[in-house]
Amino acid sequence: MHSSALFLIEFGAIILGLGLLGRLAGRLKFSPIPLYLLAGLAFGTGGLLPLGASEEFVAIGAEIGVILLLLMLGLEYTATDLVTNLKTQYRSGLMDAALNALPGAAMALLLGWGPVAAVVLAGVTWISSSGVIAKVLGDLGRLGNRETPVVLSILVLEDLAMAVYLPIITALVAGVSLAAGSVTLAVALGVAGLVLFLAVRYGRVISRFVSSDDPEKLLLVVLGLTLLVAGIAQQLQVSAAVGAFLVGIALSGEVAEGAHNLLRPLRDLFAAVFFVFFGLHTDPSSIPPVLVPALALAVVTAGTKIATGYWAAKRAGISVRGRWRAGGTLVARGEFSIVIAGLAVTAGIEPSLGPLATAYVLILVVLGPLTARYTEPVATRLTARLRGGGPGGGVSSAPPREEMLDPVEDGAPRA
Repeated sequence: MHSSALFLIEFGAIILGLGLLGRLAGRLKFSPIPLYLLAGLAFGTGGLLPLGASEEFVAIGAEIGVILLLLMLGLEYTATDLVTNLKTQYRSGLMDAALNALPGAAMALLLGWGPVAAVVLAGVTWISSSGVIAKVLGDLGRLGNRETPVVLSILVLEDLAMAVYLPIITALVAGVSLAAGSVTLAVALGVAGLVLFLAVRYGRVISRFVSSDDPEKLLLVVLGLTLLVAGIAQQLQVSAAVGAFLVGIALSGEVAEGAHNLLRPLRDLFAAVFFVFFGLHTDPSSIPPVLVPALALAVVTAGTKIATGYWAAKRAGISVRGRWRAGGTLVARGEFSIVIAGLAVTAGIEPSLGPLATAYVLILVVLGPLTARYTEPVATRLTARLRGGGPGGGVSSAPPREEMLDPVEDGAPRA
């Protein structure tokens, strides 16, 4: 069969399958992300029916999916919001790093993988998936919740930390000199700082430049600018996701609202492709040998992420229910964790690190949407039972006063 015809058949089947899975998830009132990942596993390396002709296009589509997810998340907030949140939440970022990086480092040392692998696995367990969490927040209708800026601040701190962490990891696994590694790090920090400065200082100018009454022109300019900045950022060893997010916060007012409406369908399409791509590149046969340590690490770091979100939201004055929602939302790991592990695998640091990281991410990328949705109601019920002395202890059907006053829908993102 002609390669172009095979590509159209494969890619068309992928899109159709995603649509049907999304419809099924909608009927079940469940996030479609786990279904997308399982579909990728079924049709990827070692799966039921491996795809070939459309793999390269799916890879590019997956990259665009992550970029659009972060762009849309950035459009929800102004540059002033970002700077304010970073100033108020930097302690939460430090707590996040300590609680979630240390378990990964400890596991690598316990397995006898050495210090370099420990630094790598620390990054795998530290960084939440901005792409998955952005999708979950949208699916659950929580972009306007009071705790969402807290979650966003932690994600942004993590993504910006990657501008420092990735060059360090690259230097470690490649064994380059300290001087060469320092130059790479300085360039990464300089680029991230410059883009953030431009977004904060000249956001209105950028918005006027992008603005257009014609939806077609607005879509083309916003999409083109985002991909351009993301590509330049990645070329300079800064996360493309960080670049896309900063483009989003640089746009404001009617431009942001118009771009959000135009880009939503594209985001949904390419985000789904991203999750399928993740599954496509996971060989199911490599998971069983590392499943036990991956499960142990997943359980521990799911708990530490929930603790991180709870603590950060408490510092921000969010009520108890919002604290649990913030913690549960942060559990998912994804794109950055795989990138970090991939650097070590390519350099031949530890053969088992790749499968363990893959199994770990698969567990938490499936568990993440569940914890985002159910952590708060489960914690609320358990707390009510403890207050009432357990089942049958005379628990009142009315929620505690603090929960009654919890402004779930307050705090709209952008005026």
